[in-house]
Amino acid sequence: MSDERVAKIIALLKKEYPDVTTALNFSNPLEMLVATILSAQSTDRQVNEVTKNLFKKYRVPEDYAKAPLEELEKDIYSTGFYKNKARNIKKMCEILVENFGGKVPDNMKDLITLPGVARKTANVVLWNAFGKNEGIAVDTHVKRVAARLGLTANTDPDKIEKDLMRIVPKNEWGIFSLLLIRHGREICVARKPRCQDCVLNRICPSAFTFG
Repeated sequence: MSDERVAKIIALLKKEYPDVTTALNFSNPLEMLVATILSAQSTDRQVNEVTKNLFKKYRVPEDYAKAPLEELEKDIYSTGFYKNKARNIKKMCEILVENFGGKVPDNMKDLITLPGVARKTANVVLWNAFGKNEGIAVDTHVKRVAARLGLTANTDPDKIEKDLMRIVPKNEWGIFSLLLIRHGREICVARKPRCQDCVLNRICPSAFTFG
């Protein structure tokens, strides 16, 4: 994989999506963290619908920590897997209060010690809430688009992330993930990618191979 080809992919996608940003609504690191946890197996639109009221009700980690679990479950019910998510969010906020002075950590090492937070979630929070590039968030869109572009031959998200971190300049890690997600939603969709409309079709090894 040449540096020149990766640079071209990034440049073309930036030109195509100049306003790219996370689709999740948030106004501080705690909101970003909670929204990202809720987004697992859910849509960003559904999460934004839920957090509209959730973020008015729960403003600081203490609010989540003190909330009865059943009440929190009801508040996030429509995002799916609500029991697991509620348990993780409540426990996570208890730890934020006890160990981090009620603040969301701004580094990978501490973030991944929190319940419900793995590398993908940590990467999303670090880039969107703190502007830090410590890795590349690999979701289903990033996984699919990166494979089709020939940027990785792996299927495991951690291995895909390592492959991408080797070839994408560090200062582009956060934006690169957002660009691939946006492209995966709009053009390089799962079932039948719109290769004819793709700005990358001249440099993509998978272009026009989908019948």
